[in-house]
Amino acid sequence: MGIFKENLVVIPTYNEIENIEAIIRKVFSLSLPFDILVVDDGSPDGTALKVKELQQEYSGQLHLLERKGKQGLGTAYIHGFQWAFGEGYHYLFEMDADFSHNPDDLVRLYTACAKDGNDVAIGSRYIKGVNVVNWPMGRVLMSYFAGVYVRFITGMEIMDPTAGFICYKREVLQGIGLNDIRFVGYAFQIEMKFNTWKYGYKMTEVPIIFTDRTKGVSKMSTKIFKEAVLGVLYLKIRSFFKTYIPQTEAEEALAPSVTEMV
Repeated sequence: MGIFKENLVVIPTYNEIENIEAIIRKVFSLSLPFDILVVDDGSPDGTALKVKELQQEYSGQLHLLERKGKQGLGTAYIHGFQWAFGEGYHYLFEMDADFSHNPDDLVRLYTACAKDGNDVAIGSRYIKGVNVVNWPMGRVLMSYFAGVYVRFITGMEIMDPTAGFICYKREVLQGIGLNDIRFVGYAFQIEMKFNTWKYGYKMTEVPIIFTDRTKGVSKMSTKIFKEAVLGVLYLKIRSFFKTYIPQTEAEEALAPSVTEMV
C-alpha cells in the first residue's frame, strides 16, 4: 500500500454531458483539495470523452473508470471505492453530477468526519425540516415518508436514509464488506447506511439544501423505488441471521466479487 491520499469524490455518470464539466471545475475550485473519480456507464452522449479532455488540464487529480452499459448506481460506487482503496485515499465521498448536491458542502462533510470525529457524514435533506428545492410535492412526500418507513422497519435513527451525498472514512467502507452489498439502485443507499449502523460506526447528519437538477434527465423510476421498499424488509430479516464484525483491509481484498440482488 502506498502513501495515503486525502479526499476522493466519486461521481457516477450516465448521460451527464450538460453537467460534467461544470461540476468538475466547481469541485476543483474549492478551498479544500479534492480529487475526482468519474465512473461512467457507457454514456452515449460523450460524458466520458469530456472527462478525458479535462484530464489533460487536471492531470493526476481527475480520474475515469469506464464501464459498458448501465450497471446500476450501487456497483458504480462500489467499483469506485475499490479503485480508491488501491490508490490510498482516506476520505471517500459520494456525490451526484447534476448539482442537486452543492459541491461547497463537501467541505462541511469532510469537517464532520476529519475534525468532529465521525466515521460517516450524511448530507441530510430532512435533519432540519424539509430542505428540497424544485421537487414536485408528490416526490418530496415520497422521499420523506420513505425515511419514516426505513426508520420504522430498521430502528435506525437516520432522518435521510436514502441520501446520496456522503463522506465515508476509508475504514468504514473496508469494514462493512462492500462485496456483501446486494442492492444496486435506490436501496443501495439504505443498505450502506444500515450496514454502517449495524457494524457500530459513528454516523452524523449534516443539513444541506437539495436542489433538483436543471439540466439532464433524472434516473429515478418506480422500479428503483419498489426495490427500496422491499429491500428494507430484506435487510431487516437478514440482520437476524448475520453477525456484524468489521472486516479488515486484508479480508476485504480477498472477498468475492460484487453480487447483485435479483
